[in-house]
Amino acid sequence: MIFTNLARKNGAASTLALAIALATGGALAATALETPAFAQKKEEESKPEYSSGFIEAYKPLEAIAGTEPLDYPTLKAGFPGLSAAIENDDDRYAAGSFIYSNAARQQDQPVALQGMEMMLQSGNVPQEKLGQFNFVAGQLAYSLNDYAKARTYLQTAADAGYTDNDPLIFVAESYFAEGQPQQGLTYLSELINAKVAAGETVSEEWLRRGLAQAYNNQLASEANKYSSWYVSQYPGADSWGDAVAILLNTGGYENPEILDLLRLGQRVGVLRDDQLYLEYVEAADYRRLPVEVVSIIDEGYAAGKLDRTDPYVIDTRRQAAERAAQDRADIDGLIADANAAGASINTVLAAGDTLLGLERPADAETFYAKALNMPGVNTPMVMTRLGIAQFDQGNYAEAEATFNKVEGARKAIANLWAIYATQQAAEATM
Repeated sequence: MIFTNLARKNGAASTLALAIALATGGALAATALETPAFAQKKEEESKPEYSSGFIEAYKPLEAIAGTEPLDYPTLKAGFPGLSAAIENDDDRYAAGSFIYSNAARQQDQPVALQGMEMMLQSGNVPQEKLGQFNFVAGQLAYSLNDYAKARTYLQTAADAGYTDNDPLIFVAESYFAEGQPQQGLTYLSELINAKVAAGETVSEEWLRRGLAQAYNNQLASEANKYSSWYVSQYPGADSWGDAVAILLNTGGYENPEILDLLRLGQRVGVLRDDQLYLEYVEAADYRRLPVEVVSIIDEGYAAGKLDRTDPYVIDTRRQAAERAAQDRADIDGLIADANAAGASINTVLAAGDTLLGLERPADAETFYAKALNMPGVNTPMVMTRLGIAQFDQGNYAEAEATFNKVEGARKAIANLWAIYATQQAAEATM
């Protein structure tokens, strides 16, 4: 079994850090909440008008709030009375600000959310701070597992132009935390598609998070989609290694498909461990592709991934080497048989596969192209290997076009090959 580098993340833990900071008062300055007496607004704005009943209810609570150490239980007991005394929106904004700031300092998140909601309901939040306030409300609701409410506030924050702390990713996270991975991935996909369409950079964290959720929840098609995005946006050992390992784990493939997937992993250089090398050896089969088996075992040895004392590997390499010598001696005869009139598709494919293993991709391409026009051809397999032969010649654009024609179960494998061909073509022009 091959395991990906991706680890399951604790969504709640990762997203609550900011909410906890807010709730403890640690981020009060960052959110720029104005909380002087009665939460007065900026001097240039109209002076708030508080009702006499509200002022009467507020003053004793203000005195309690100013004492050290704070008697929070007594202060909290007075919040309902303060709320009951509200007569207008200025009262509501001031009460909400007072309740929020005091509750947040005491890590009383339910009450802090009530205070924040009162401020938002008042209509008195300055326009330029609506995004911040809604974000704080969304974070608090998230921390209280009220995910539907959190989504509403977080989306409103984003709609108001608030971009700090990436509110939209928390909307996706709310679905994940709620046990709705498909809904979260659908939402996240919409965000990613919009950024791609706009030519904007997609956050690597978004892609890794989506990939981990898809993989951990066994959503194979989503995993393939996020793998493709990840290697396209952030090509490298981590992204390519994850993409190959995840597809290997989720594809349900047999040896022919596994071979062509691991051929990609070998060319990208992301065969991470002995299990991948051993799976490659098994998929190639020393009786069919002995030259390739010898090559991949030697590569595994050189990379320190295969144990040189492993009896299985030693014996497999020995038998493969014997057959490889025979293949090299017999290749001209196999080519003649494959070129003969009436040659069977098995003979033609054997020639193509053997030549590809012998690192003669141009000759292999000829026989794969011939096989495509023969009765009984496995078109997806032959098309994949035709693309590999073209790729190995450095004909990247041609290979990409071939890979893009592959349908069926191999489509995901061919798609990764096509992406890699595109990247190699770009590197070749640099």
